[in-house]
Amino acid sequence: MVKAKIAPSLLSGDFAHLAEECERMLGLGADYLHMDVMDGHFVPNLTLGAPIIKSLRKHTTGFLDCHLMVSHPEQWVDDFADAGADLFCFHYEATKDPKALIQRIHNKGMKAGMAVKPNTPIDVVYPFAEELDQVLVMTVEPGFGGQAFMPECMDKVRDLRARFSQLDIEVDGGLAPDNIEIAAKAGANVIVAGSSIFKAKSPGDVISLFRKTIDEIETN
Repeated sequence: MVKAKIAPSLLSGDFAHLAEECERMLGLGADYLHMDVMDGHFVPNLTLGAPIIKSLRKHTTGFLDCHLMVSHPEQWVDDFADAGADLFCFHYEATKDPKALIQRIHNKGMKAGMAVKPNTPIDVVYPFAEELDQVLVMTVEPGFGGQAFMPECMDKVRDLRARFSQLDIEVDGGLAPDNIEIAAKAGANVIVAGSSIFKAKSPGDVISLFRKTIDEIETN
């Protein structure tokens, strides 16, 4: 049985108070702190990088789940390891040698994740899944927050879960109380959510609902 892990996306937080936002989310029950790293090249948006991760590391013991939506992710492994990232998730579409990159990430003491865009077939992950700590199935096109959840991506989650029963499968993009059951039933256990948590009247209740939904499906 895989464990539910809820990962609020700090992209939806208050950038002027990121350290406080991290601690607030952990206090409300979050397991991971999801950091969206965008380079303005692999995706059109530009967001936080290794220097901000390094600054946050001084103020939180939380698990920093870093999703690198960047070209040439290899060039950032050392920087993110030195900054204190716990998990380095790269895009399959951005590297020519996933196996070597996974090994390098592990050698630097980080967990390794691989992400795939909505139009990338999930079978590209299969040769590497046994070496990965997490696979991220994007449920929106990467690059901007606030997009609508793409339920058709759940076929990829189902296929991945059927083959790798103990793998952490993360979903990111448009997750909310009205679609968490779809994701959980497909086999996702790591839930990234930005707007639906940070803009909620009671963010803690949303985190609790996500966890409860996954746990109930896992135990049935």
